[in-house]
Amino acid sequence: MLTSANTELMRVLADPLRLRIVTLLAHETLCASHIVAETGARQTNISNHLKVLREANVVETEPCGRFMYYKLHPEVLDALADMFGALADTARTTIETNRKRACP
Repeated sequence: MLTSANTELMRVLADPLRLRIVTLLAHETLCASHIVAETGARQTNISNHLKVLREANVVETEPCGRFMYYKLHPEVLDALADMFGALADTARTTIETNRKRACP
């Protein structure tokens, strides 16, 4: 079911750099300087994107000395994956049953 939370999450993940950050964080917990090095983006740009991801509850922070590490919340992505999985199942049923609305 498409909810406003899922719509907002899709908007957050639609940005190519944010999606790249999420992809990097799926593989390991990183600090902002690691993400800057991996993406080539400017520190301020990365910080802004990380703020958006934090506010959307996609990532959480973990202090480590003078650094702040970021890790992904996979359950947030699971909810979106479940929604798309259900949509795909509905589409398969529609195709299998050849359900279509008659034109007026």
